[in-house]
Amino acid sequence: MRIILLIIAASFTLFSCKTETKKVEENLQTTEAEAAEIPLLALGEFDAKAGAFVNKEVQIQGIVDHVCKHSGKKLLVVTDDGDVHITSDVRFEDSLKGSEILLTGVVVEERIDESYCLKMEEDNIKSHSEGASNQEQFNNKKKHIQQLRDQMKAENVDHISNYSLKYVSHNDVDLE
Repeated sequence: MRIILLIIAASFTLFSCKTETKKVEENLQTTEAEAAEIPLLALGEFDAKAGAFVNKEVQIQGIVDHVCKHSGKKLLVVTDDGDVHITSDVRFEDSLKGSEILLTGVVVEERIDESYCLKMEEDNIKSHSEGASNQEQFNNKKKHIQQLRDQMKAENVDHISNYSLKYVSHNDVDLE
C-alpha cells in the first residue's frame, strides 16, 4: 500500500511539474505577444490619438528633453513633431536627458471642465488671500482660467482633455 501511495505521489509530482512548466511557457508566449501588440504612437499624433488608449499601454519614441529637477519623476519626451509628458513613481536618472528612448506608458487623461475651472478659481482666490501669490500671479491664473473657458466655448465642447503617460518602462534607441 505504501509503494502504491509513493508511486501515486511521484506521478502527481511529475504531472504537476510538467503542467507548471507548460503554464510558464504559455505565460511567456502571451507576454511576448502582448508586448508586440502595444501600439507605437508618433508624438505628432499623440494628442489626437491618445483618447482611444486611455488607461492602456502605448509606446512612444523620442528624445528626453527634460528631467524634472525637483522630484526627478517627470520627463518631457520630444520630436520635431510633438511632445509628451511622462510621470513616474520612481526617479529618473538625470543622464537620460538628451537620450533617444522607446518608452512604454499608460495613457492618462486629465479632463478640464467647468467644475475644474471653478476649483481652480477657488484655489486662486484662497492662495491670493493667504498671501501665497502676488497680484500678478493672481491675475495670470485668472486669465489662464478664462482662456480655458474660451477654448471650450470656441470648440463647442464641455471639457478639454490633456493626455500624458504614466511610466511603465523604457529602452534606449540604438542610433547606429
